[in-house]
Amino acid sequence: MKKIVTSSLFWMLILAVAILTACTNSDSKKETNESATPNNSSSETEGSKEESASTGEKVTIEFWHAMSGTGQESIDAIVKGFNESQDKYEVKAEFQGSYEESLTKLRGVGGTKDAPAITQVFEVGTKYMIDSGYIEPMQKFIDEDNYDLSQLEENILNYYRVDGKLYSMPFNSSTPVMIYNKDAFEAAGLDPEKAPETFSEVIDAAAKLKTDEMYGFSMLTYGWFFEQLVATQGGLYVNEDNGRSGDATEALFNGPEGLNVFRFLDTMNKAGTFGNFGTNWDDIRSAFATGKVAMYMDSSAGVAGAIKNAPFEVGVAYIPHADEVQRNGVVIGGASLWMSKGIAEEEQEAAWEFMKYMTTPEVQAKWHLDTGYFAINPKAYEEQSVKDKWAEFPQFKVTVDQLQDTIPGLATQGALISVFPESRQQIVTALEELYQGKDPQEVLDKAAEGTNRAMEIANKTKQ
Repeated sequence: MKKIVTSSLFWMLILAVAILTACTNSDSKKETNESATPNNSSSETEGSKEESASTGEKVTIEFWHAMSGTGQESIDAIVKGFNESQDKYEVKAEFQGSYEESLTKLRGVGGTKDAPAITQVFEVGTKYMIDSGYIEPMQKFIDEDNYDLSQLEENILNYYRVDGKLYSMPFNSSTPVMIYNKDAFEAAGLDPEKAPETFSEVIDAAAKLKTDEMYGFSMLTYGWFFEQLVATQGGLYVNEDNGRSGDATEALFNGPEGLNVFRFLDTMNKAGTFGNFGTNWDDIRSAFATGKVAMYMDSSAGVAGAIKNAPFEVGVAYIPHADEVQRNGVVIGGASLWMSKGIAEEEQEAAWEFMKYMTTPEVQAKWHLDTGYFAINPKAYEEQSVKDKWAEFPQFKVTVDQLQDTIPGLATQGALISVFPESRQQIVTALEELYQGKDPQEVLDKAAEGTNRAMEIANKTKQ
């Protein structure tokens, strides 16, 4: 891969977009942590590494992450378990703020001996990380250790595998689902055990569910959901095989699949059955819990909160698809773990051992139950603790079923472009203009043009 030379303009665009991803812990920017900035000077760190190597003490590595709240608590517990499980390595988990903040900090030390051994990076940063020159592909360690990748979830691996190589280790993975109010379904004469599956079925159900106090359907004004509704139709987001066979140069999301999505939303908006609750996750989730909307799109990682906060019976279903197409499934969201290049070999060995530990069924079961994210090792679902949880809350199993029912392909593998944050903002603007009454094709074409310009600038910065 060629090393990317990132212009100031490009990074200003990246950082200007507040990625409010379902895969990011929603309170990551509300909490601070004393370890947000590494407190060891480079000379102290280097000295301690040399001392460890010469005395046979534990090799200590840094793990930068962007999980706060329950996610951070779970990571701390997992790290503690690893450190106590052996006497050769010690991992220090350090919260770095949001995904964007963590990635900005990595740029200052990436590719040097001062870089953290492991960094958590959100899925839309995948293309940038591959091109950055900061990382060692995960495939190197997998091949050297004869690690069996077949034990991990194939539909999660597919996103992070490029040109047959796995570049990072999947970690916190989520997909969208449709969450609905079963009590409202019963009141409207709908079957609470059978959620609508197609766009037309959702439109019809929304009309029946609409009351003076409650809208029938809603979707956060957020590009991630649009991407998913395009992908489940088999549609590609950009050219060059969704950016996986070369650098994408043209947006394709304004084609038939994207237009289906915008017309789907436009129909309900004009009928008054669609509730627009803006761009804030808390607002749309609160609207559902307080009975202001009967169906909405959320992250699989938000299911637990929906069940906990709603005073009614909550249903979870697959995301809807256009009537004339087969359901393809969903694209993985979330983040993965990247191995740094330029650090000592023994640090890379420590990082690899820790990553293998994190993929074990026991650890993945804990992570799944603690956070609601998928287990990247499906054997975790066979753990008794998970079976007990699913028996109590069968809604959790629906999220896993949808992932495992996904048809592998370029659409569900997900797009790779280095300007994804800006492109998502283009979609947000297009949705806002749609809800104001503008033509679906017109606003989609405008978003595609903006994405094309961003990709052109990014591609020119490469050498």
